[in-house]
Amino acid sequence: MPRAALYLTFASAVAVLFGIAVSQVLLALALVALLLSGEPLRLPPIWKPLAVFLGLTLVSLAFSPDPAAGLPQVRKIYVYTMLLAAFSTLRGLDWIRRLFLAWAAAGALVAARGLVQYGEKAAEAASLGRGFYEFYMPERITGFMSHWMTFGGQLMFALLMLAAMLVFSGGLRGRWIWILCFAAMAAGIVLGWTRSIWLATAVAGLYLAWFWRRWLVALAPVILLLGVFAAPEPVRTRAVSILQPKKEVDSNEHRVVTWRTGIEMIKANPWTGLGPEQVGVQFERYVPRDIPWPLPTGWYGHLHNIYLHYAAERGIPAMLALVWLLVQMLVDFARALRRLPPGPGEARWILHGAIAVVIATMIAGVFELNLGDSEVLTMFLVVASCGYVAVDASRQEPSGA
Repeated sequence: MPRAALYLTFASAVAVLFGIAVSQVLLALALVALLLSGEPLRLPPIWKPLAVFLGLTLVSLAFSPDPAAGLPQVRKIYVYTMLLAAFSTLRGLDWIRRLFLAWAAAGALVAARGLVQYGEKAAEAASLGRGFYEFYMPERITGFMSHWMTFGGQLMFALLMLAAMLVFSGGLRGRWIWILCFAAMAAGIVLGWTRSIWLATAVAGLYLAWFWRRWLVALAPVILLLGVFAAPEPVRTRAVSILQPKKEVDSNEHRVVTWRTGIEMIKANPWTGLGPEQVGVQFERYVPRDIPWPLPTGWYGHLHNIYLHYAAERGIPAMLALVWLLVQMLVDFARALRRLPPGPGEARWILHGAIAVVIATMIAGVFELNLGDSEVLTMFLVVASCGYVAVDASRQEPSGA
């Protein structure tokens, strides 16, 4: 039965790259097998801030003007059981390596599907005689998911863990195959046109580069400029839109509206928030009076920022609990790295990769509600669990001091 729990957890963690439904069914079976196995149930140290965050979510629900509308967020608590399943079953560093190699292979397939979609969309735009930029922006590539943000977030996590393995593990069979997987995922991220994913991946990549070959960090601005100039014109236009957006196409103005509105929500309900699922419902009530109507084109169902959104929806204390969780992961993983002896190793690449994922999550979270996405959240929890398995392993290795 312990083996069944391990295999089912492993399968659930990989299946999430192709769809949430199958992944959650496998997770349920993994939890049943784990309970029947008699093996000890384990949670990593971040269970404390997570418990506070989820508890304050329930408090917010109790104070909500429409508690029934917030029940989907109560049901989403089930997703967090991946932390229990993964930390209780994926105890060996060898299994963690297999898992992230499986992510790399699955990520390459997801990216390949996205690249095919990109070609199809380019051909469709040409056949309709429409400019590709305006045609593609509202309907970007999604892989096997329903939204390009999920697609980008999944590839980002898989790519960062593979990158850490390639540079810090000290040995990887079939290296060129995995480099090709890395290239496919990188291409998927670039052609996904999600600027928050670009930024988050780049900064997390700089973190990895700093601890691998620091001179690469100095070359980063040159590499970035060369990449922008060498990119196809639509990609270059999208990169330039960070500073020079196309109105009614790029989302710069839209995000300013959501962020300013979120601040007004927080001012009105700082302790318990509006209530789960109430941000979109009540959005128009809190739009600042100086913002002209109609509002810029975009999705106003959430605030496109995990810090503002959770503070507005569940209260400032809930948002701070989430920040506590993220910062604790960074601190715990960094301390574990300092305990390890110099040189490559299994625990080292897992910890570096996990730190990169947390950094990327925190940066992308400024621009999107990434941890509100069940697929992305599931993958994040898997990385967190594996990171803490590596923390435990670091305590068993001789100190590098």
